[in-house]
Amino acid sequence: MGTTTPPRTLAEALRARGDESLAGLLRARPDLLNPVPNDITQLATRAGTRASVVRALEHLDRFALQTAEALAVAPDPAPYDTLLSLLTGDGLDDGEQRDDAGAAVTAALPGALATLREQALVWGEDDRLRLVRTARELLAPSPQHPSPTGLGPTVAEATAGMSPGRLQEILAATGLPATHDPVSAVAALSALFTDRTRMAELLDTAPVEALSVLDRLVWGPPYGEVTPNPTPPVKWLRDRGLLLPVSTRTVVLPREAALHLRAGRAHRVPEPVPPVVTAAAERDPQAVDRAAAGQAFTALATVEELLKLWNGGGPPILRAGGLSVRELKRTATALDTTEPVTAFWLELAYGAGLLASDGETDERYAPTPAYDEWLDLSAQDRWTHLASAWLPATRVPGLVGGQDAKGRALSALGPELDRSAAPGVRARTLALLAALAPGTAPDPEALLQRLRWERPLRGAAPTAEGTDLRSRLALWTLNEAELLGITGRGALATHARALLDEGEGAAARLLAPLLPEPLDHVLLQADLTAVAPGPLERPLAETLSVLADVESKGGATVYRFTPGSVRRALDAGQAASDLHAFLAAHSRTPVPQPLSYLIDDVARRHGHLRIGAASAYVRCDDEAVLNEILADRRSTGLRLRRLAPTVLAAQADPGSLLEALREMGYAPAAESAEGDVLITRAGARRTPPRTPPAPVPEGPPTPDATLLGAAVRAIRAGDTAATVPRKDPTADPPGTPDSRPSGTLPRTTSAETLATVQAAAMTGSSLWIGYVTAEGSASQRVIAPVRVEGGFVTAYDHTADEVRTYPLHRITGVAELAEEGEG
Repeated sequence: MGTTTPPRTLAEALRARGDESLAGLLRARPDLLNPVPNDITQLATRAGTRASVVRALEHLDRFALQTAEALAVAPDPAPYDTLLSLLTGDGLDDGEQRDDAGAAVTAALPGALATLREQALVWGEDDRLRLVRTARELLAPSPQHPSPTGLGPTVAEATAGMSPGRLQEILAATGLPATHDPVSAVAALSALFTDRTRMAELLDTAPVEALSVLDRLVWGPPYGEVTPNPTPPVKWLRDRGLLLPVSTRTVVLPREAALHLRAGRAHRVPEPVPPVVTAAAERDPQAVDRAAAGQAFTALATVEELLKLWNGGGPPILRAGGLSVRELKRTATALDTTEPVTAFWLELAYGAGLLASDGETDERYAPTPAYDEWLDLSAQDRWTHLASAWLPATRVPGLVGGQDAKGRALSALGPELDRSAAPGVRARTLALLAALAPGTAPDPEALLQRLRWERPLRGAAPTAEGTDLRSRLALWTLNEAELLGITGRGALATHARALLDEGEGAAARLLAPLLPEPLDHVLLQADLTAVAPGPLERPLAETLSVLADVESKGGATVYRFTPGSVRRALDAGQAASDLHAFLAAHSRTPVPQPLSYLIDDVARRHGHLRIGAASAYVRCDDEAVLNEILADRRSTGLRLRRLAPTVLAAQADPGSLLEALREMGYAPAAESAEGDVLITRAGARRTPPRTPPAPVPEGPPTPDATLLGAAVRAIRAGDTAATVPRKDPTADPPGTPDSRPSGTLPRTTSAETLATVQAAAMTGSSLWIGYVTAEGSASQRVIAPVRVEGGFVTAYDHTADEVRTYPLHRITGVAELAEEGEG
């Protein structure tokens, strides 16, 4: 074996990697797998495309990105020491102490470089580091895309197109010997600017005002505007090439001069160490768990109340999709909360599959059949269902009320709320919370700084208000986690840690003891109210919600009994005796006499008037009551007329007539065509079975180990087929290696193909073939023919590592592989 030759291309560098390293590249950049490359050369080509490089750069942390930016302004190729010097400086910065920062950069640089190498953004040995050409184009300074380093073009780039006479004038002004060769002149000027001693001597002669101009440009932007008659300091700098013209009114500070003024540093502040997420408060972990559990219970109650509001059919869906602003306000009022919080509960129920469109012609929102199944779960399991739906959701309730790119309002449950970055930001935010000690609430600003360090290129540049998308998603995550009971008083709860680390079962077990037990009783009071001192058992809560109106919520819920609420219970089929028995069975206090009187009084009048369909009619055995109704001016709009002493006919429909008489103070009951009282219970409207909305993925999914292994084997096999030495059947003598370009399929006639394959089957040798699939895609393979018959060849395919059968008519051509020592 000879000495290892340094790679000359990215493909050669990738080819020299081990299988585990290739798998790491495909894991870090899954877009390279779609579809699986045929060979290493195709993998390298795909890894250098602009879209793939941009995606890879967006997933770098700040220091890895700074390392790539430093390589973009370094010579190509650049040795490791040059890169280190660009990040730490040359130590000649007027005595400024940078030992700590330099040590941190020195310690972190190998890891950052390893990350760039693993993602195929940098290749080559340490003495010849090369940044992928596309990445260099993206990160190198240009007038259209200034570099984050604040550096400008090199002397050679800035003087391109400058006249030789002007170059000689600059050399003369700087004291350099004249030359008639523009290339030598540029090289001499570059050498001057990179020589610390000579550059310092030149700047010692500069006017103070000229140094002030350089101070304003040194850390960027390096461009400045000048007038046709510049001031003396600017003229002094321009005459000596310290400012070079870009246009008639724009000058630039060349990169070499800026690096001298920066003491060799590409970045003003290298950030090799991630910012620490500091604590805003230290709380008792048990108090945090109790607060989170209380909020979790509130979340369950709110979602249940929301869907109960829409149990008989929710509001209509806008033509463009989503909920109207008016309906959102109405729902917020019913839930006694704000509109942004209401949007969160709506999106949570929708994402959990509990709410959907009913699919009717006049589309409305309604609970799904999954809602009924959810109600049957225990409280802790209902919470884990909601939390597990929230974690991977890409729908962002915080966007409700804003505008899309076309200026259209974004509505709750609308189609434009998906943001593929949301699950990643949410997961990372919670992971940073989990990394803190139990009971520790983080400082939100420190948390945002950490997230920006980890993904500096995602979203727009951050502002003081944190208006970039990742910052807003992180802040919304903190707020939503508090509403849902993931956090308590700002700190991650124990059951939430279990949900993230161990799954729903562990979280439910930890949450269960913290949730209040449902009660089977209420406290009746003499002012016609009932107090529920905690959550009620479901049958009790459902019956009580029909019999009484909720007056206030909180730690205890207050219900108020009114004539209307009692009538509602009677309309639902309850008798007065049933209501008395229900209250006596579920009250820890005696049933107050006023409440008993109220029930008996409403029951006595209930059904005295009967409403049926004619258009509608009113029937009553008491003629005096009908006379009273006819004499009442409020009944004029009903257009009543007497058909018989005990019957009135109306031109209104039964429902309108029923409501009108109730508003007049009567207690009518609807009856069927047979004369029986109709029992009216709240109808439950359900959508057809619906699946929850699928999250919108952010790019290709991360491949699993099985896919990675298969992909690496396929790429290796394809590379073997593409690079294996082979004979040229047209050459003389036969042993001459094939001179055709790599990737070109072999071409032979059908007779030559058949003869060569049959000979290889007899001798047991391997062949290189070109093959076209039924879909029309061409590939090259290395096979060892075993049998040839019936127009098919059965062979061991080295590319696929298995025995396959190929139709001969799909083989474009064959070539023998070169034996060892040939070529």
